Amino acid sequence: MGPCMDFLNWLEPDMSIQVLTCLDDPTDLVRISSVSRSWRHFVIENGLCKKLCLRLFPQLSRVAQVIEINNPDTKAEVGSSNSKELETLEREHRVYAFLAVGFTSFNVGDSIKRALSASSTDNFPEESIRNTLEPRDVVGRRASYWSSKGQSDPAVPEVLIYKLVSDFVVINEINIQPFKAYFQLGEPIYSAKAVRFRFGHAKSPMDVESDQMGESFPDDKFIWTYTSQVFPMTQENILQTFKLPEPVLCIGGFLQIELLGRVQRQEMDGLFYICVSHVKAKGKSLSPAFGVEIHEPSGQFVLKNNMQAKGNIQPSLPENDSDVNADLDLERDIRDMLPFVNMLQGNGVDFDEFEWNDAEEGMDEEFAEEGMDEEFVV
Repeated sequence: MGPCMDFLNWLEPDMSIQVLTCLDDPTDLVRISSVSRSWRHFVIENGLCKKLCLRLFPQLSRVAQVIEINNPDTKAEVGSSNSKELETLEREHRVYAFLAVGFTSFNVGDSIKRALSASSTDNFPEESIRNTLEPRDVVGRRASYWSSKGQSDPAVPEVLIYKLVSDFVVINEINIQPFKAYFQLGEPIYSAKAVRFRFGHAKSPMDVESDQMGESFPDDKFIWTYTSQVFPMTQENILQTFKLPEPVLCIGGFLQIELLGRVQRQEMDGLFYICVSHVKAKGKSLSPAFGVEIHEPSGQFVLKNNMQAKGNIQPSLPENDSDVNADLDLERDIRDMLPFVNMLQGNGVDFDEFEWNDAEEGMDEEFAEEGMDEEFVV
């Protein structure tokens, strides 16, 4: 059988880039970069993993720098400018490739850590925003819900603010259940007309963490970097799903829910109220493997990859109370990601023989380019 050419040598570089950027599965790019040394260099030098991440999540366009923490293989920055540039490209390839695989791995779960603030509360703390994270409808023989103050103008909005499970979370959808006042005549449902969502970060994290915000509304403490479309809300006492058009990367870890318009007047005082029983944010956290350091006032941030935590991405909160199920899900997710971590470090994996559910939990620490063929032949 005669010698064959690598197809990357048949095509112009621009055409090869166009072909490879058509891939929308990050695991395909990771596989391609493990085929041969020349293919790996092509993927790295053209930043294909970074470009894929930017297509998936435009919020990453504000990344000013990528750094690796606790990387035992990090070398002192010596040598020519060309070698430093190559080291930067290789580092970005490792970080963005692992990040892209992380986006498509790990189960989606509730991603709200705690309730922070409501624009108004009718009876605090009995009707606090904290009640919206209580899974039960009744606690201590009392209905569990948040209620706004009454307004004569039904157009007055309300705002709820939540802290997510980490500063680096992908959110798919928000769930909200309006409250039905079963103790009032006619059992009215105090829903909003519509809802809108924002994601962002605190101007000063220390101020937010130390401020006792339960009833106040410190909107000026936050910078909102993503605003969703307006979703209509129905006047029903069910957990309503508001699915975002595309998954959104929340950088900074704060969620704002804006409740627009009031539909129900309370018979007792003739005022309009909005009341909510339950709130959930479905998504996945990429912490502690990834973290951010936000720089103001530019809004740019440093993307940090903790190399010692690569097998320890924090799962979102489980949908049920079973710690056993949560542990099994996390163990399976980590096993599934190990082969991709190995390839990012330069270790080859035989996908034809690899059994996803029987992967060993150890990760090779040495970068073994010697195991790659100099050129891949077809």
